[in-house]
Amino acid sequence: MDINALYNEWLEKADGDPDLRAELESIKGNDDEILDRFYRSLEFGTAGLRGVIGAGTNRMNIYTVGRATQGLSDFLNKNYENPSIAIGYDSRIKSDYFSKEAASILAANGIKVYIYEELEPTPCLSFAIRYFKTSSGIILTASHNPAKYNGYKCYNPKGYQMTDEEAAETYDFIQKVDYFTGIKKVDFDEAVKDGRIEYIGDEVINAFLDEVQKQCINPETVKSADLKVIYTPLNGTGNKPVRAILDRIGIKQVYVVPEQEKPDGNFPTCPFPNPEIKQVFEIGLEMNKKIGADILLATDPDCDRVGIAVPDKSGELVLMSGNEVGAMLLNYILSERKAKGTLPKTAVAVKSFVSTDLAEVIAKKYNCTFKNLLTGFKYIGELITNLESEGRADDFVMGFEESYGYLAGTHARDKDAVVASMLICEMAAFYKSKGMNLVDVMNSLYDEFGYYGNVVESYTFEGAAGMEKMAGIMDTLRAEPPKEIAGLCVTAVSDYKTSETKFTDGKTEAIDLPKSNVLAFALEGGNKVIVRPSGTEPKIKAYITAIGESKEGAAALADKLIEASNEFMK
Repeated sequence: MDINALYNEWLEKADGDPDLRAELESIKGNDDEILDRFYRSLEFGTAGLRGVIGAGTNRMNIYTVGRATQGLSDFLNKNYENPSIAIGYDSRIKSDYFSKEAASILAANGIKVYIYEELEPTPCLSFAIRYFKTSSGIILTASHNPAKYNGYKCYNPKGYQMTDEEAAETYDFIQKVDYFTGIKKVDFDEAVKDGRIEYIGDEVINAFLDEVQKQCINPETVKSADLKVIYTPLNGTGNKPVRAILDRIGIKQVYVVPEQEKPDGNFPTCPFPNPEIKQVFEIGLEMNKKIGADILLATDPDCDRVGIAVPDKSGELVLMSGNEVGAMLLNYILSERKAKGTLPKTAVAVKSFVSTDLAEVIAKKYNCTFKNLLTGFKYIGELITNLESEGRADDFVMGFEESYGYLAGTHARDKDAVVASMLICEMAAFYKSKGMNLVDVMNSLYDEFGYYGNVVESYTFEGAAGMEKMAGIMDTLRAEPPKEIAGLCVTAVSDYKTSETKFTDGKTEAIDLPKSNVLAFALEGGNKVIVRPSGTEPKIKAYITAIGESKEGAAALADKLIEASNEFMK
């Protein structure tokens, strides 16, 4: 591949967006900048596309979005009779622009398009696919990435992200499309007028909220608890639906962080709009000095993740992890549904296998079947769909991932921060009525089930060199797995790429999950280190489980395991 020839072609032909033209002119003669934009085409995986907004084959722009959409159109026309699609978008830079570009291309290819009239959460897109019974879905979002990123996620007719096979077939079509000459397109407004593109109205949003509200377990307690909430949508899509659902269940004291209320893809007060990071709560924490809220809530830009901060007895605010919230929600749902007699005898709960094992112990207490699946909410969506096909959809209780993604109910097949926000606030109100805050609740679970320290360490590797470095780290760990980590013996190595677990006594065991580039090191005492390259970011993540007799002991062991993980990443 001649990168300079590719650059010159774009310089000549990429005139559909003046921002791209200016960027290409500005890097003329700069080999490093040209290489970074053109050394590869954005990969189309099961999460679709994700990358920095800008000019080039390795960037998110109208040409990379257009090429992907033409390939998707060809895939849909091959596999479906009279195909249709739902489209959503968030507050990110050019998300609305890219969504209309995609709609115009799909309509030109004879595909009926349903598109949201304004920005909406990712779970609303999943809901719309099943509401309209479309063949596919697209949402323009980069979830919780920094402002310079955007993305393009593709869904199948079942409402969860494409499977590996579907994505691979779509990618085959995409690769045949020329960026400049291979894309069909019609005028967006004309296609709206003649019905090829149809706006999704309020009735769909209301239907979504109706389904979310059905998951409320203790509505009367919520109304009487007088819960006080500070909420930030982080300049994203959650503002309207989260406030609407909290109002519906009777939580009236909701104070929205004004600087982070309106949609803004620049995220001016939080460069990393990720509810896992303390910085996103800083303005809310300052605001709380006057309000004295019971809970602070933050949803990410596409409102599929939610994080919380809770005051302890001294009034100091504690940020609670995704693992802690997942464990508390599971315990609350199981215990309260059992008390009310609404818990199915064959109830099923599920988490990603890198999330806390505490959830599995809690489920066992309530005789709830528990499943561990690969990271990626599509696997949870697939499990719900399989239950539904067996007439057991109501058996699904809850699914979660440690990265702040939760789902209760079957209205969506992706993580949903709208239903999660509702249930978290309901849970906080319920325990408030009993004189407890969520810090108390979490400590009671630790006292009952043991102290599970769960930490995620992320290691960033940018650019072409970074991709090579990440591959090298995984190759080395695979070829020469450690025999001990932080002084703890490795008792088994699970390689999800080869679908095999090797134990230190020489025994082996097959892994009954789809293949994935993940290595899990089981350590003595139930401790773990799992190493996994991110599917959407230039990062390797180390998921650490440290079990101790006390919270302090678990934290100290976690620190040692982090130090050992740091050595792997050099």
